[in-house]
Amino acid sequence: MSRLSTRFLRRIIGAVLFGLLALAVRADQPAPARPLTAILNAYRPEMEAMIKEFGLRDGAFAEKRLKGFRYYFGRVEGQDVVVFETGMSLVNAAMALQLALDRLPIGRVLFAGVAGGTDPALDVGDVVIPEKWAYHCEAAYFNPAPDGSGWLPARYFKQRYPNYGMIFPDDMEAIRADREQFEPTPFFPADPGLLSVARRAVEKLEPIRYGASAREVRVLVGGVGVTGTVFLDNRDYRKFVHKTWGALCTDMETTAYAHVCFTNEIPFLAVRALSDLAGGQDAGELNAADDNEHGTSENAVRVLRAILRELPPLAPANP
Repeated sequence: MSRLSTRFLRRIIGAVLFGLLALAVRADQPAPARPLTAILNAYRPEMEAMIKEFGLRDGAFAEKRLKGFRYYFGRVEGQDVVVFETGMSLVNAAMALQLALDRLPIGRVLFAGVAGGTDPALDVGDVVIPEKWAYHCEAAYFNPAPDGSGWLPARYFKQRYPNYGMIFPDDMEAIRADREQFEPTPFFPADPGLLSVARRAVEKLEPIRYGASAREVRVLVGGVGVTGTVFLDNRDYRKFVHKTWGALCTDMETTAYAHVCFTNEIPFLAVRALSDLAGGQDAGELNAADDNEHGTSENAVRVLRAILRELPPLAPANP
């Protein structure tokens, strides 16, 4: 069979298998019963890594748009998936994921992308799969005391964490069906079952090499990741974040994904490859994240694919 014929056949198969799934992104269509694994990324280098790794534009995926978001429906490692870019930041992350959950039969949510390192023991290119996520900049900002003895917190405020100057971190409050009211929620968890699958996948993973030295990267499952509304590129604040939460990495989206999944009671897991040590450059140097965002994105997506390979298919939704 010619390459042209093969490509044409793949397009027909893609249209037949996934056309009905794609219709679900239209608000006036009922959601299909076939459950999906959502695979998220936050920005262009991460999306490009998924286009390359999964062949999103090779003809076997159906592409549909809703409110500007592009959804790719297809199969990866035997899983029915929808792949999409959420945009950077907490607001984009939460909005994009909830939009998809409201319109598609998503049974679990996975993410792959890059993050800034906050643990100096880790290197650029290493991959972390935290077991829980916190907001590092959910905080109150207070005035200094006139006599210089400290700070003047509001009466309502109960300090739970060390402060960084005027910045006093606080816990997010969250709600879901099993709660009567909003409650302080210091961490939003990754799904235990998905973490177990990730550990199994990592044990089977072929070595991943990165950088000019072709160093074998480490892939760690467990620990804490943190998220904030800022691009964290200050070494002193990064040290504070690492000490306060024991964080392995920091980014601008993941805790929002985990929060949305917590409230919707959807299993969640994130894979983050380190593009830099946040604020770790020498004086006068620019951050190296831009130089590493493509290669480290590919590291994260490669690990994610190994996890997909180990996952059981999602059970059909109840009629």
